[in-house]
Amino acid sequence: LLQLQPPARAAPLTARGPAACYGTSVTSGKIQVNGVHLHYQQTGEGSHAVLLLPGMLGSGQTDFGPQLKSMNKQLFTVVAWDPRGYGKSIPPSRDFPPDFFERDAKDAVDLMQALKFKKFSLLGWSDGGITALIAAARYPNLIHKLVVWGANASVTQEDVRIYNGIRDVSKWSEKVKKPLEELYGHKYFAETCEAWVDGISRFAHNSDGNICQELLPDIKCPTFIIHGEKDPLVPQAHAEYIHKHIKGSRLLLMPEGKHNLHLRFAEDFSREVENFLR
Repeated sequence: LLQLQPPARAAPLTARGPAACYGTSVTSGKIQVNGVHLHYQQTGEGSHAVLLLPGMLGSGQTDFGPQLKSMNKQLFTVVAWDPRGYGKSIPPSRDFPPDFFERDAKDAVDLMQALKFKKFSLLGWSDGGITALIAAARYPNLIHKLVVWGANASVTQEDVRIYNGIRDVSKWSEKVKKPLEELYGHKYFAETCEAWVDGISRFAHNSDGNICQELLPDIKCPTFIIHGEKDPLVPQAHAEYIHKHIKGSRLLLMPEGKHNLHLRFAEDFSREVENFLR
């Protein structure tokens, strides 16, 4: 039996603004990786490199504004990337072949190597969390520490039902929809969301709905799993499964957290994550 640490429960959260910035500017650029030009943002001058991996349709700018602004820039060098077909890493248009998570994992690691980081930590949200799990398992010598939240290692029929509930972007809240429509235009946004639902739902046809379950025991780096107990998109059982199958991992449950807990409770999130990364 795996030695499991019982999940911690976060203290009641307060929605506060991000901590004061160290004044280090955020630079951005593009670099050719695996035949595509990947866009990234970078800030900080610390010796500990950290890559932020966004969720479905996400980019560094839309998904990690508070982290780019407020993570400790003396301790960390923070990189946020736009996966191929997302954000400013267009062209190409985003597609969802059966290996799209594996492709993203290789792109992410190769991006950091192209930027001359020999070893780095991964902070992955949602789809970016799945990508980070795969990258940590596939490239153990490169990954220092791993933080994931809103991630899953399999797709159940219940998950497929949830995904189909967000297929039609016209039903999304204006707050969530607006920045993505501004980034992509309505047509690309709507069509890519539908393609994502179809792409990720295909995993439900695998044995046990497997995305990367078999890789979890291969993750050897210190791992921190965070889950919002009010997450409407990813049931808590997924976080508990990942915790159970990564030896020595830590699970933190945020009672008031939803899927975007790192944005809603940016200060609390950053404090927990920075303490883990130190």
